[in-house]
Parts: sequence; C-alpha cells; structure tokens
Amino acid sequence: MAIVQQAVHEDAALIEKLHTGYRNILTELRKVIIAQDEVVEQAMISLLVGAHSMITGVPGLAKTLLIKTLAGILDLKFKRIQFTPDLMPADITGTDIIQEDPATGRRELVFVKGPIFANILLADEINRTPPKTQAALLEAMEELQVTVQGKTYTMDRPFFVLATQNPIELEGTYPLPEAQLDRFMFNIVIGYLSAEHEWQVATTTTSPREFELARTVTGEDILEFQKLVRRVPIPESVSRYVVALVRASRPGPDNNLAFINEWVNWGASLRACQFLILGGKARALLNGRFHASVEDVRALAYPVMRHRILTNFHAESQKITTDEIIRRLLEAVPAPKSGM
Repeated sequence: MAIVQQAVHEDAALIEKLHTGYRNILTELRKVIIAQDEVVEQAMISLLVGAHSMITGVPGLAKTLLIKTLAGILDLKFKRIQFTPDLMPADITGTDIIQEDPATGRRELVFVKGPIFANILLADEINRTPPKTQAALLEAMEELQVTVQGKTYTMDRPFFVLATQNPIELEGTYPLPEAQLDRFMFNIVIGYLSAEHEWQVATTTTSPREFELARTVTGEDILEFQKLVRRVPIPESVSRYVVALVRASRPGPDNNLAFINEWVNWGASLRACQFLILGGKARALLNGRFHASVEDVRALAYPVMRHRILTNFHAESQKITTDEIIRRLLEAVPAPKSGM
C-alpha cells in the first residue's frame, strides 16, 4: 500500500494533467459531436494504451468527423486513407522515386513517405481493399515501421490507427481474417442516436455554425500518459478474473458453459487478457482512480472481445450475436466479491 501511495504522489501532477486534458477534450468534442461520449472514451483508452481500434457503424454516423476532430484537438498529425479495391501497398507506405540533383546532374532514389506516416491514421472501410494492401497497414501497426526496397522507416510516435468497417454492402469486400482482427484492441460499435439527439444533430448541422477547436494535448503528453497507464496497479483478484473470463470464452472439454460449446468455434485470445488489463488501467485513470477494478474490466468486455469470438453455424441460425455471448459470459463467470 505504501508503494502505491508513493507512486500516486510521484505521478500526481501527471494524473491531474491527464484529467484536465480529458475534460478539455470532451468539452471541445461536444462542440461538434453529440451524444457519443462512450465512443470517445473507448477511443481515448485505446490511444492511452498505445493500441489500435476498429470502428463499426453504418454510413452517416459521423465516424470520420469524430476521428478527424479528435486528431485536431490532440494536436496530432492526421491522415485519412479511403480503402478501395485498386489501392496498392505503395499508396499507403510510400515509394522510391528518381530525383535529379540540379547542381550535379546526378540521379538518386528518394523515398517519398505515404499517408501512413501520421500520428492518427483513419483507415476508412479497410475491408474494401485486397489482403496484400491490408497487410501493409497491419505490418506497420504491429512493428511500428515499414520496409520499402529493403530499407526500414520508423513510424512517428504516437501512432494510432482507427479503421472503419461498414457492416452493410458486403459485396466485393475482403473481410479481415480473425488473426488480423485480433491486432485491434477494440471493435467500437457506433449505433443510431436517440430521437432527441438525432434532432439535435439534424438542426445544428443545418444551421450556421462558427467555432474553433482548442488544441489541448500534444503528442509528447500522450507518450507520457501511455507510460503512466502501465504504472497503474491492478489487484491480483481482478487480473485472475480477466484470465478466467477470457478462458471461459473458448470451447472445449474443460469448459462447462454449454452455450460456449454450442455456439462458439474459437474464443478470445491472450491479447484479450492483455487489452482488458491495460484498458482497465486506462479507464481507471480517466475516471479519477489509480487502480483498475472489476467494473473497469466488465465495462470494456464488449469492445475487447466482440471481434475475438468466432461463432459457428448454430449461433448464426439462431441469430445469436457475439454481444449476447459476452453478456452471458459476464453473468456466468463469478467476479471477485470485493469488486477490486
């Protein structure tokens, strides 16, 4: 306990800086985005962890506007790539071109960086481009570098990818395999707004609007916050609960949950454990605590696990979604009594 108190004291200024920055981010975002605080929180958690996220939602729900606005508030370099069937890997990573020196007349290869060299990258409709191009992006996400013509180029830090997928109009798409989806921390689902909030959006966006967004947090701040997240303690009971929850999602003879064995082909991976713990730590900080709790883990179970559970034909025939399976998992796996 004394060690934890000492750590809190040493990091007090940084924790307060994070709280102030997050409040300012919400204030600025609400000038543009209405009623998406949960989505914003999940995007911020992903950024604080240093991970990437997928955003799923039908067209017209302000996915692109949300990400672009967030990048502007965070004072980070933002780039957007519209993925199409004819997009090539070099269109993302960049390529070597021949350039002539006017003074000497000598020609040499010069690397021209592609749009992937940004702090926040919006990969719009990533499932509309072939696997070879998808792989170019996913390699950069995993290794934080790209290799062109045998030379390696390091990504700028922080580097954060938000990829979108359209759940409708799936003809002519190239869905990401589960192994590649597993690299994304969250699958953030944006749904339709309530009638009142939809009215607010419809009226405000069709009226004259003038506002400026204040840049509240820098890239250096984000890198400091990412280190702070790692220092947040998590009780052993909570970390063991995370492992139990993830392992319970996997079918097999050792699993006594009938609905898992009936509806699931493959359960969540070890990355789910890692992201639930890291996400719980980041969420605790955003909520003013220097320890992760069971509530933090349970709140992030859906975005962390929904794209990591592969259902089978029986589930599809009964219209059982992964969210329904996660709901049942949260009911079936006993949480620590202390809640911490």
